[in-house]
Amino acid sequence: MARDAGGKIQKSDRKGVRKLRLPADMTIYAAAELKPELQAALQQTFCVEVDCSAVTELDTAGMQLLVMMKQEALRGNTELQLVNHSNVVTELLDLYGLAGFFGDPIVMH
Repeated sequence: MARDAGGKIQKSDRKGVRKLRLPADMTIYAAAELKPELQAALQQTFCVEVDCSAVTELDTAGMQLLVMMKQEALRGNTELQLVNHSNVVTELLDLYGLAGFFGDPIVMH
């Protein structure tokens, strides 16, 4: 079930990995709509890969959503990886000191 990149999560499955591509807007205005989809993805597989390349807007609410996903993944013994970090995602992970919490390799652009 894929949706447009304008504000929805794009999903695909490959070799037991649920792949999610986050939308450009990861702000308070989108967080409430995105949360149920992200939570459902964690319950449907043992490995979730979150592509952050399209994210152009990220605020504290969006970052809290990513932190919540990581916490739920850890509780549910699910592997969660953030990949293809956009510049804004990299900047905020650094600002909030969360790169170590997520533990994913970050390629600097």
